[in-house]
Amino acid sequence: MKQFTFSDMNRASGEILEAALIEPVSLTKRGKDKLVILTAEQYRKLIGRSHTQAYDLIEAPEDVHQELMTGLDDIIGNDNA
Repeated sequence: MKQFTFSDMNRASGEILEAALIEPVSLTKRGKDKLVILTAEQYRKLIGRSHTQAYDLIEAPEDVHQELMTGLDDIIGNDNA
């Protein structure tokens, strides 16, 4: 996901919006993600999954967090899962 700052949005909004038509774009403020721009189709797919819940990694329930960490360990080849 490409990242831009809020200041970038003021200077290059056209470029940022064009990028968002290809893939979601993150807008950051003081180095932290604050907004994500995505296409309407991507948004519809995201909210259309009533059986799927999206979580912030820090706020995810323990079982979801553990499943994610185990999956990441499998991907990078750690044996500490």
